[in-house]
Amino acid sequence: MSLADAVAHLSPERWEQANRLLVRKALAEFTHERLFSPEPDGDGYAVLSDDGQTRYRFTATVRALDHWQVDADSITRHRDGAELPIAALDFFIELRKTLGLSEEILPVYLEEISSTLSGTCYKLTKPKVTSAELARGDFQAVETGMTEGHPCFVANNGRLGFGIHEYLSYAPETASPVRLVWLAAHRSRAAFTAGVGIEYESFVRDELGEGTVDRFHGVLRERGLDPADYLLIPVHPWQWWNKLTVTFAAEVARGHLVCLGEGDDEYLAQQSIRTFFNASHPDKHYVKTALSVLNMGFMRGLSAAYMEATPAINDWLARLIEGDPVLKGTGLSIIRERAAVGYRHLEYEQATDRYSPYRKMLAALWRESPVPSLREGETLATMASLVHVDHEGASFAGALIERSGLAPAEWLRHYLRAYYVPLLHSFYAYDLVYMPHGENVILVLEDGVVRRAIYKDIAEEIAVMDPDAVLPPEVARIAVEVPEDKKLLSIFTDVFDCFFRFLAADLAGEGVMEEDDFWGTVAEVTREYQASVPELADKFARYDLFAPDFALSCLNRLQLRDNRQMVDLADPSGALQLIGRLENPLAGR
Repeated sequence: MSLADAVAHLSPERWEQANRLLVRKALAEFTHERLFSPEPDGDGYAVLSDDGQTRYRFTATVRALDHWQVDADSITRHRDGAELPIAALDFFIELRKTLGLSEEILPVYLEEISSTLSGTCYKLTKPKVTSAELARGDFQAVETGMTEGHPCFVANNGRLGFGIHEYLSYAPETASPVRLVWLAAHRSRAAFTAGVGIEYESFVRDELGEGTVDRFHGVLRERGLDPADYLLIPVHPWQWWNKLTVTFAAEVARGHLVCLGEGDDEYLAQQSIRTFFNASHPDKHYVKTALSVLNMGFMRGLSAAYMEATPAINDWLARLIEGDPVLKGTGLSIIRERAAVGYRHLEYEQATDRYSPYRKMLAALWRESPVPSLREGETLATMASLVHVDHEGASFAGALIERSGLAPAEWLRHYLRAYYVPLLHSFYAYDLVYMPHGENVILVLEDGVVRRAIYKDIAEEIAVMDPDAVLPPEVARIAVEVPEDKKLLSIFTDVFDCFFRFLAADLAGEGVMEEDDFWGTVAEVTREYQASVPELADKFARYDLFAPDFALSCLNRLQLRDNRQMVDLADPSGALQLIGRLENPLAGR
């Protein structure tokens, strides 16, 4: 590829379209988060710049949960009587005070916006696959076919640290095969932990193959080193070239870390960018790696200390699901993080606290693949796909409904029983919450119908909101203290506001299903679940899903305030930006 070819996707036409799409999302989500209040303007609305001189005009449909469905083609920008081009960077500069962008944060945020726009331009070069075609595609075709990223965050493809050649090699939407780099890490500084029944040597040979392990051991012996003194760690190629070769130079020089070369299997990056699906052997484990790239408010590292308890937490949750008839009855499963390996750089540990990115540069975990669990006729799709909309404005969810042949409300019931009911029961029966956004859930489909759900990203994301819960010592870290009035936000915010809001709006906008019918079906499935477990009636009354309203928790406000460390990891609930309240679409049903 020539120097010029690397930026071939950045054409004036695509740039204009990408900017229009991003400003559309900014107008919609920042209005939802009450960063500004559009004023009526003719048959539409207008938002004014900080100085009142620039006017953004647009039309929109306002839906439940104060969701603004903005028409991208309707947006115009005016100043001094002249119409100006839509330019996202100008938008943020013109509204920097309104958005609370400090002098320190603004340029970094603009860089994330530029990266997000560049990614959109690349996606616009890809063959135009309709949602109907995608609904018949395989698991990884759906995964790499996603175009939007997180539905709430405006700057959701920052990936600061990737150059364009690395974007083309490692971004999930490019679907470029990746071979992982393997290091040998001296056991004096590295630790391997695994779930019940897993032993290091056989696990590594199963994952890598006998020939590859023997080859890697040969590299160590050639250097006069004993393979028994080392653990193997998979590393993202970017992390090796950009971090470990320099930041961990002392470890390499001393022989604490030895580069063994690339593995033989080809992987595909998933939407989370640091997790890889084994394309050579789909039944083998995913590999999740540390990646010191800034994306959506965090450096995407992995903590060696956190990795130690990861398999035990996964085993605990798997046992809980297996032993609970309600959860078992929904078909819920998890893909367990079965093994983990972490490397501790002792000097950086002395210099930092436990939340520092410097402690998250070298670790990995292996997560089960969902492929072996499939039955005849079943296929897989990331749940994020439900809010995917193609170039013709057709949603993936709508395409699945059409393919299923079911009435929309009946299709929705199947989905809610698979995905939503397990969240409710976990919350009410065990005070257990997940981070159940679209990228953390895999749906099992049969002819377009959701049959069951698979939750993933367990150890870093789940929490038991009862500090007095009796938990095994090895999983005690998942017990957290959350104020009473914030507990139910795990459903109201994470499910209703950050996912169902978009799904309901897409289906209504397409004329597939009215919003009132959507939320009526959610209420019906909620009541059905509650009636099935009358022993939890006191909890249902204390945490009322049918309350008139709930606090509006704003994600973009977190990122606009500090896009390098969105949340204080020592006090996640204390970092929430709660602004006013949203009317609950289940109220009165």
